[in-house]
Amino acid sequence: MPTEILALNAGSSSIKLGLFEERSGRAVRRVKAALDLKGRPPALRLEAEGVSDTVELGVAHAGDLRAMLDGCLRVLDDRLGLDGLALAGHRVVHGGEAFTGPVRITEEVLAALEALVPLAPLHQPPALRLIEAMGALRPGIVQTASFDTAFHAGQADRVRRFALPRALHDRGIKRYGFHGLSYRFIADALRLGHPELAAGRVVVAHLGSGASLCALRDGASVETTMGFSALDGVPMATRPGALDAGVLLHLLGPDGMAVEEVEDLLYHRAGLLGLSGISGDTRDLLASADPAAAKAIDIFTFRIAQAVASLSVTLGGLDALVFTAGIGEHQPEIRDRICDHLRWLGVAPDGPVTVLVIPTDEEQVVADEALRVRIAEP
Repeated sequence: MPTEILALNAGSSSIKLGLFEERSGRAVRRVKAALDLKGRPPALRLEAEGVSDTVELGVAHAGDLRAMLDGCLRVLDDRLGLDGLALAGHRVVHGGEAFTGPVRITEEVLAALEALVPLAPLHQPPALRLIEAMGALRPGIVQTASFDTAFHAGQADRVRRFALPRALHDRGIKRYGFHGLSYRFIADALRLGHPELAAGRVVVAHLGSGASLCALRDGASVETTMGFSALDGVPMATRPGALDAGVLLHLLGPDGMAVEEVEDLLYHRAGLLGLSGISGDTRDLLASADPAAAKAIDIFTFRIAQAVASLSVTLGGLDALVFTAGIGEHQPEIRDRICDHLRWLGVAPDGPVTVLVIPTDEEQVVADEALRVRIAEP
């Protein structure tokens, strides 16, 4: 019986799942699934061999993550059979300095990941709760963690360091970068489909509700727009992107906001939502006649174009621009507006810069890495 791998990608409002099986040492997808944690009632969307289906889980409260996961496993077992399930791989946003590659999850690893929660308070906790739930439901299977920060760990010191005292750098105050699993998938896809570009200077724009860009040279990360936290870089759905530190000092000053209020502002009330006062969803903003919506889209696309230009300096030029993730893959109007700002750089229909749209697949990377961890174990 082939070894089966379940890849789990936990977000604050949804869980993406992929069921894979090992074939000749590779992870091959059997089914794609997504669980909407805000759905009423909670339901699992399944897609296999071009056929889609939605199954209600019979769970009353979406906050009961263990019951939700148990429902997902029951549905997958009923539909496909999980007798060969031996590995569960998890996407974990922050690996800090200690984790620069995929690892088997142990009690010690889990404790180390808990300690990193303050660095990724929106993203780290859902993944850790999912790891704990899987351990309780399927205690016999091996669990692994794949880290978004790991892909960027080889960046040069001049890229990763802030202009702060060395003592703070030594305490881990540095640029880590995120969306690394997505960038790893795109780098691999370029090697397979566009080897001449993969060896060159590429900027990848991962544009979803969270957004960042990454400069690749020969498939390796040399710089990325997110830094110490997932708040940095370009504006996002509800996060501001790069922000003058003086703004935070002002907000936290006498008669200002509490730390908790500032955190809520930065993670949930800024970005496109804050700019427009309407929505953090670019689809809503593009459909709106409100001038504030148009202004938010203008700032969003302009800042992304600025980031492409900045990363091109690091690369010493630009051979290809790749769009990926929800906005990058499915919203041509956003892509066109970004490219219009970059015509001077050669991003034009007949220009020297190749523009590609490549769907990303973080669950595939998680499954591949889980299999790699298992194979490497004695």
